[in-house]
Amino acid sequence: MTIKRSGALGAALALAGCGAAAVSSPAVPATTSPTSAPVTTPIKHVVFVIQENRSFNNLFLGFPGATTQAYGYDANGRKIRLHAANLATMYDIGHSASDFFDACHGDGKLPGTHCRMDGWNAEQLIGEAPKNAPFAYVPRNQIEPYWTMARQYVLSDRTFASNLDGSFVAHQYTVAAYASHAVDYPLTQWGCEGGKSDTVLTLTMRRGTGPRIPACFDNPTIASEADKAGVSWRFYASAIGQDGGSWSSYQAVRTIFRSAAWTADVISPQTNFLRDVAHGKLAAVTWIAPTSSTSDHPGLYSSEGPAWVTSVVNAVGASRFWKSTAVFIMWDDWGGFFDPVPPVYEDYDGLGFRVPLIVISPYAKHGSVTHVQYETASVLRFIEDNFGLAPLAASDLRAADPADDPAVFDYAQAPRPFKKLADDKALNDWKHLDGTLPEIHPHWSTLGDD
Repeated sequence: MTIKRSGALGAALALAGCGAAAVSSPAVPATTSPTSAPVTTPIKHVVFVIQENRSFNNLFLGFPGATTQAYGYDANGRKIRLHAANLATMYDIGHSASDFFDACHGDGKLPGTHCRMDGWNAEQLIGEAPKNAPFAYVPRNQIEPYWTMARQYVLSDRTFASNLDGSFVAHQYTVAAYASHAVDYPLTQWGCEGGKSDTVLTLTMRRGTGPRIPACFDNPTIASEADKAGVSWRFYASAIGQDGGSWSSYQAVRTIFRSAAWTADVISPQTNFLRDVAHGKLAAVTWIAPTSSTSDHPGLYSSEGPAWVTSVVNAVGASRFWKSTAVFIMWDDWGGFFDPVPPVYEDYDGLGFRVPLIVISPYAKHGSVTHVQYETASVLRFIEDNFGLAPLAASDLRAADPADDPAVFDYAQAPRPFKKLADDKALNDWKHLDGTLPEIHPHWSTLGDD
């Protein structure tokens, strides 16, 4: 029940998905139009919850029906059993482009291709990390809400990050499916507030280091296309300079940051989402980024992420919007943690390592594990096809749409009633966060080339 892109766009999609022969293209011009009208579906609202820095294997080791592995190998061929590690840690693991290349330990003509997946011990470590820190999994009892969601709805075990590095670029892929070839992290601010002097390195087509560019982009986004189509949108995140404010993606999009939409549609703090939904207000397209304490980011010594995500899902489930909503929960990058499944080479910037994706909807299959290849931009592809929006870049052109996957959605089924998710622990103090905590930079000032 999705739009089939044909003609020139179809050719571009075929080219973008040719594996090792693929050629990366820049962002699709903003004037590109959808190839047909939106298909009528029961989905009127899409909620995209973005969590932080976990590989699929790290969170879902042993999940029934999913591909996971309880051991890995280092570059010397030594077998390493995975160890249990708390969700809350005081150490972080490198996840810059160089860490991707190291962990992949590929033998292809380009860095990060033909991955042997045995270079994890070469990743940088920040803080007092234990031996073999990347070879870790989170005990299920610490993340039971995620497992419950996956058991009740749909879990994808073949979703990869669209980009090969960390959060700055990853968050651009969640709104624009492209990041102007940026790689790793800006010098200071994560967006337009830093001005022309705040720059970020670029990644060349041969996966080398290119010139610096301002960390403020003019790429088309889901928001810009939604505005053209009269489709409402909102992005819930911390304010710039506040706890978690670096993950507010639209701060790096000039057309949003310098417009009225920055104050009208970018909402702080995130807890406003719970209030808005309870009061009958939900945009057609919604993103929600976490604070540091409600993220799953290593190095922040917090375990509140599962409870926070549960509260978001429960808010939608208890609202009048449940029967018309699809919730996508995705982790933006692998966070340095081991995963056994090699990423497929699509273009200069992807794919990155495997990350979890949970799909929740009254039309989602019950207890299903899908093995179709998805990526970050697949959520954008779903949004575009569902609302008839123009494609943005190579990644969303090539990305599979979960709506086409019989293991994910069944629009013909009667909408399933929502069953409230129980928390496995108290919500602590996250409900009282008002965005006034100081910004925490767990890794980006010490990794990469910045």
